[in-house]
Amino acid sequence: MQGSGARPAYEFVDMNTAGPGAVATAFANQVAYCEAAGAHVTARVVGGIAAVLASEAQGALLGRVRGWQGAPLADALPLRVAGGLHALHLSGAAPQLGPIYRGEAAQDAAVIAQVIAAQEAALLPWLDGPPQTNEAGRSANFIAATLWLAERGLPPRFECLEIGSSAGINLMLGRYAYDLGGVKVGPEDPVMTFAPAWNGAPPPAHRIEIAKARGCDVAPVDLTDPAQALRLKAYIWPEHAVRFERMDAAIRAASQSKPDIVAMNAADFVEAELARPQEQGTTRMLMHSIVWQYVPADQQARVTAAMEAAGAKATPERPLAWVQVEADRTVHRHKLTVRHWPGRSEEVQLAWSHPHGADVEWLAG
Repeated sequence: MQGSGARPAYEFVDMNTAGPGAVATAFANQVAYCEAAGAHVTARVVGGIAAVLASEAQGALLGRVRGWQGAPLADALPLRVAGGLHALHLSGAAPQLGPIYRGEAAQDAAVIAQVIAAQEAALLPWLDGPPQTNEAGRSANFIAATLWLAERGLPPRFECLEIGSSAGINLMLGRYAYDLGGVKVGPEDPVMTFAPAWNGAPPPAHRIEIAKARGCDVAPVDLTDPAQALRLKAYIWPEHAVRFERMDAAIRAASQSKPDIVAMNAADFVEAELARPQEQGTTRMLMHSIVWQYVPADQQARVTAAMEAAGAKATPERPLAWVQVEADRTVHRHKLTVRHWPGRSEEVQLAWSHPHGADVEWLAG
């Protein structure tokens, strides 16, 4: 493994930082984050890319990354490049990457520089959009939130709306089973079962129903298309073997019945869905996970305004909820929060959650 110096510390960096030095800072922070998360292979890949960027190597991809016009951390620039390299490895198109992904000794920067030079045409499109890390394990948070909402008297029949659905894996949450601190939810013949390590009191036990689930994405992924499925797999960190198993299960489920996804931006989708009639006795719930940072500020404002306007009109028979699993970068953790109308419209934190759903620290009692 190339390099023996101490890894940079993972520290708070303004997501919207751009300009000189921002690209190097983003790559260094991503390496440190991966190391802290035990993703040592991904840290090697990102660190190798950073070393190539710091070298005198030239090319269209390297030039575009070095001169990135946006905010590289908010745009997840390091993971865009790493995803492209992982796809080449998974497809067998770059066998020289094998030792790195197997955790064997290699001259990381030299190998990655060679692959970038040889595969530049294949790698450049990976810069055109943010990573799509569609992780089924996050759905445990959404289910825990529905139990908490039902405990507060909202109808336990849910109409789920998701922004940033990617391939719609979390839209299939009604097909999964869950063991949440001993509280079991879901069908008897689930596509998958999730039992995150649970810390704290269990969530309330309720019988719930997912009556409908619909989502949007600016570039929806069709899980039944092998090329598109490969793209999603490329964004899974190679250390997370269970996530590949979940992806394969989700692909099988989508082949039986595709999730309902439309190609729209978040604001247009939320405004359109909130304008639709809502069934009596059904809780309409907007949900999203590790998405908000990628939604442009103007769309964030529109989504918030639309939800608050709809919340002002909500009734006990037709309530509204907003459930988020998003990063709190002040403490470098992800939190599960809820707002609901009518009633307590301010944000309530229910839990701290692992970004891939591996564990939950329940705070709500």
